[in-house]
Amino acid sequence: MTETAKKARARDLGLPFSGVTGPLNAITDVPGVHVGFSTLTDPTRGIRTGVTAIVPRGSQTEPRPVWAGQYALNGNGEMTGTHWINDAGYFTGPICITNTHSVGMVHHGATAWMIDTYADYFREEHAWAMPVVAETYDGVLNDINGQHVTADHAIAALRGASAGPVAEGSIGGGNGMICYEFKGGTGTSSRLVKLGGTTYTVAALVQANHGIRPWLNILGRPVGLIMPEGRLLEQETGSIIVILATDAPLSGLSLRQTAKRAAIGVGRGGSPGGNNSGDIFLAFSVANDRPMPQLDAAIIARPEINGELLDPFYLAVVESIEEAVVNAIVAGEDVPTVKPKGMVCRGIDIDLLTAIFQR
Repeated sequence: MTETAKKARARDLGLPFSGVTGPLNAITDVPGVHVGFSTLTDPTRGIRTGVTAIVPRGSQTEPRPVWAGQYALNGNGEMTGTHWINDAGYFTGPICITNTHSVGMVHHGATAWMIDTYADYFREEHAWAMPVVAETYDGVLNDINGQHVTADHAIAALRGASAGPVAEGSIGGGNGMICYEFKGGTGTSSRLVKLGGTTYTVAALVQANHGIRPWLNILGRPVGLIMPEGRLLEQETGSIIVILATDAPLSGLSLRQTAKRAAIGVGRGGSPGGNNSGDIFLAFSVANDRPMPQLDAAIIARPEINGELLDPFYLAVVESIEEAVVNAIVAGEDVPTVKPKGMVCRGIDIDLLTAIFQR
């Protein structure tokens, strides 16, 4: 996995985010969640792309559903498997994130990984694989039409997935992404929520490729107006994928309501959700581990949190996404453009950002 992050993160710069994080401040704070990457970078060929893999039940060798809910703020994008998630309230298998023109190859690889990883199940049952594959467009910094991502890259990301710190910025599917016209990409953050005598974790991983510079606000400061130099775009042309994970026992309906709040977390950074943006969100819970429904009992009972008590979880979602997006930006570095050639997508000025919050 995770090519451990070595750069300073947003909190390391003194940015005063609210909320209590888990020990890693990452989606891997949720027990059992594993993350892996395949990163493709070849500047001589204009290649800067990759695959990010999330395995909700990373250590299990048989398929077990995770309860889930999905929401799209703006649908100019793709996330496979969501029709069934919306009907059934669960999914089985991994989540992968890549670029817009590589969804098919990554889906093929993720399906092969499922058939291999859950070999007994696929051999003995009438099993079907429906992995979740999402995308954002990286054609400014990557030769996206070259379709350089293959099924093997997805398989490698999935096989390399593990627990532990999660690298951010130009890593995996986030490698070629731009956020508020700064170098963006992969970001993550987590929050702890106490309810009924138990502490739960809520965490986000984002592939941040959205926004234009004048919109950018960080913790209420108009950072985009303070840093107007080096703009690349006249209008919104990107997207953001948000994956939310928790160990709280939430129903499919509650997880859909949770996924909706991702829109507020994205909005805290200043984006109104542009017309050309695919703003697509998925929330899942690893609680209530059970067999596949086809193999489960006729009558099942599982605990779930009272919907009237979900407000602290909604706040945790908003806070973790807000911080995850800033972590993606803070991890950015200067990268030359592919289309059009001759420009540079700048990493945010860390010294100036720090100074803004010291004033």
